[in-house]
Amino acid sequence: MLLVFAMAGALWGVGYAMGTPVRVRARMLLALFAGVLLLQVILPNGHPLREATGGSPALWLLIAGFVGLALIYREGLKVLRTRAEAKEAAEAPRHIPETFSETELNRYARHIVLRELGGPGQKRLKDARVLVIGAGGLGAPALQYLAAAGVGTIGVIDDDKVENANLQRQVIHRDADIGMPKAFSAEAAMTAQNPFVTVRPYNRRLTEEIAADLFEDYDLILDGTDNFDTRYLANRMAVAQGKPLISGALSQWEGQISVFDPAWGAPCYQCIFPAPPSAGLAPSCAEAGVVGPLPGVIGSMMAVEAIKLIADAGTALRGEMLIYDALYGETRTIAVQRRADCPTCGRAALDAEKARA
Repeated sequence: MLLVFAMAGALWGVGYAMGTPVRVRARMLLALFAGVLLLQVILPNGHPLREATGGSPALWLLIAGFVGLALIYREGLKVLRTRAEAKEAAEAPRHIPETFSETELNRYARHIVLRELGGPGQKRLKDARVLVIGAGGLGAPALQYLAAAGVGTIGVIDDDKVENANLQRQVIHRDADIGMPKAFSAEAAMTAQNPFVTVRPYNRRLTEEIAADLFEDYDLILDGTDNFDTRYLANRMAVAQGKPLISGALSQWEGQISVFDPAWGAPCYQCIFPAPPSAGLAPSCAEAGVVGPLPGVIGSMMAVEAIKLIADAGTALRGEMLIYDALYGETRTIAVQRRADCPTCGRAALDAEKARA
């Protein structure tokens, strides 16, 4: 038996010295084992060669069993290691573009580890340009969360100034900002929160004269205004340029939000609200009141919808309107549909727009 081990050692050593691959050396040892086992079977008991090579096939079969178990165990470990590495690779953050600094990577780490966002989604946020109309109750939280999320360019248009009565709900502004234009106050807060984003403040009202050129500079529009003239104007411009419009609204304890995007088959704002309500039927927050945190809830939802649209994550509120009743803690979603006779996105309106183009 020692003779066989000596031969095996010699074969392995010579093969190693000659640079023979491990697989070839293993086959040589397997051939030696097969030869020894054959001798044990065909030679009679007491034969000198059989005695020199162990004297019994049972011993070799036992050794072969141990070697086989060791190989199976080794292959099993290899399979488990491969699965573990594959799982670790799947759970690891996706490729992160090199355009982020170390500080940005650390800041957006909670986004990057999200499967639906990852590095590519965060890069889309950085490259995105979002316009927010209004820096009041809805615009304040939307602007803060868009800036914190790393949206690269954020425009904010508002012609109002910060008043003491705003501070109960418009949390982007501070007491020291009273008297300052809201667009500039919001810019200061956003830049202080995230110096890696570019903020473009427009201290003026959105009008027909500037709307088209302004909207051209942005990919996505958020409407947080509190007057219907501006809402219908924003809707017309967004439809004309094929850009999504995320719109929110508030009243006392209730808020609503929807994504108006006819380019994707969803209705536009005027499909749902064909005409402004009569005077007195839709009182402003100053007239009817509004609970302070409610704008934060709806405005934050608007920011979430914007992030989803930019990163192409999940399902946006296209063709749906989410209604939140804060007083009773109820949320419901209703389906909304396009109207063929809509003066903004209906067939006649689109045909007229094509004719003008």
